[in-house]
Amino acid sequence: MAAQFGRRLRRGATTTAVAAVAVAALSASQGPGAVLASDGGGGDQRTAGSAPSDDSVATGNSPYYTDLPPLVTPNKPGASTNLPIAGTAESGIPASVLAAYKKAQQSIASSDAACRLPWQLLAAIGKVESGQARGGRVDANGTTFSPILGPVLNGQGFAMIKDTDNGAYDGDSTHDRAVGPMQFIPSTWATWGQDGNDDGRKDPNNIYDAALAAGHYLCAGSRDLSLAADLDRAVLSYNHSNEYLRTVRSWFDYYKRGTHEVPDGTGVVPPSLDGGTDPSPDPGTSPSPTPPGKPKPDPEPSKPGGGSSDTKPSTPPSTPPPKPSQTLADLENAGTGALTATAGDAFAERIKVRAENSLGRPLAKVSVTFTIAGDTDARFEGGKSAVTLTTGSDGTVTAPVLRAGETTGEFTVRAIATGRSLPAVAYTATVTARQADAIARTDDKALTAAPGAEFADAVEVKATYKGAIASGVAVTATMITDGDAPAENDKGPYFKDADGNTVRTLTELKTDADGTLRLPKIYADDTVGTYKLRLTTEGGATVVIELTVEAPAA
Repeated sequence: MAAQFGRRLRRGATTTAVAAVAVAALSASQGPGAVLASDGGGGDQRTAGSAPSDDSVATGNSPYYTDLPPLVTPNKPGASTNLPIAGTAESGIPASVLAAYKKAQQSIASSDAACRLPWQLLAAIGKVESGQARGGRVDANGTTFSPILGPVLNGQGFAMIKDTDNGAYDGDSTHDRAVGPMQFIPSTWATWGQDGNDDGRKDPNNIYDAALAAGHYLCAGSRDLSLAADLDRAVLSYNHSNEYLRTVRSWFDYYKRGTHEVPDGTGVVPPSLDGGTDPSPDPGTSPSPTPPGKPKPDPEPSKPGGGSSDTKPSTPPSTPPPKPSQTLADLENAGTGALTATAGDAFAERIKVRAENSLGRPLAKVSVTFTIAGDTDARFEGGKSAVTLTTGSDGTVTAPVLRAGETTGEFTVRAIATGRSLPAVAYTATVTARQADAIARTDDKALTAAPGAEFADAVEVKATYKGAIASGVAVTATMITDGDAPAENDKGPYFKDADGNTVRTLTELKTDADGTLRLPKIYADDTVGTYKLRLTTEGGATVVIELTVEAPAA
């Protein structure tokens, strides 16, 4: 959450107690709502399946608005949520922001219907993270007028996350900062970023892109957000604090009971505590208030659905440092061999990494993200370019099977400890072209034509590799001269290009699924004689075919 946002976590024990009482009052005044799921142990819950782990939350546990919704519901329970432009200011959502949430819901309903993502959950998180993109201060494309940046995550009152994007998203090449209306840290955006407005870019400061990315993030791990437990886990994976969960839940229930659209730029942004000024106001708007100091995240979240009126010191005790056996110190290659595959085939080698603690021993339950980078159409099994998995008891985790596409050459696969500042483990993968070690004609008909005519019979060949069909193999066809050093012939038979021009070399030919290639029509010029056509495959297989141009018999 950006430093300019007001009334955020944390304001001491009194605020926490008041918030807990307000949540209880809200639930009582607005009728029955979704029950907060409990982890049974009283602590913060953990995500399930392949969803992001607790130590890789989307926001880096950045601060957020802790203001709760009014105790008066915007509309009675059960009424339509498509209300006219009227009602309390707090229930209004700026037009572009509301459109982005609903578009994200529709998109995910098509791609992951089992998740059952409600747009009101995106609205609740957007309210808590950025006050609905600072009250909807976005341009016509949904991009904020100025970047929304959270505080520097330098370990001084916040988490310590060293730079992972060279400042590309947050402008800071030393430490990371949460970015945009949904407050993604750069390393999380690199994995989950989306193009929600179809402009060809993935911009965390665009509400359409950010809302769709948040939707995919919340749906990770085969979650069903119609279930209270899955919804709670999803929210906690966004910011791992039970106070955060209660705040988001409050707004979620509030928006489900009714909301309405307001013009962009007129939404309500929670006020500050001291009436300070926004260090980076939007152009054409008055400065937004901001608190004087940096808020601190809650080091010891209270229990879901609970809360206590007991007073605590205004300055929370510092969290003890993790034990060396629990501290991730290194991520390394766990014996992955050379990564080479022929186009269209699966790589025989699997990428494997090992996480180690400060004692040099294996560390389990570390979230690792594998990402394919570079100009390639290679993908992990299932068509994914990025996957997040967790190390096992031996500290290792293996990426899914990697399958080569049709693009040849080298690309890179990176493995990073998700949300951590450790260097990535990089692997170079090579895709080679499909090859053939033999090529031959499929028949032995004589190929003849009269001067100025076309050859009646087509040239058809079949390629194999180690005796098996060689499909998709590149073939070059060239009319060549005689001699020990054949060159392209400038007379005799020829092909025609797409514009009807004479050409005597054809490239970009490929065998079909049966390893067969049928050449385009061949034409004869006015010069009689016997000529040679050479076909050469990727892999070096060659066949030379005779073409005869002769006058027809009298």
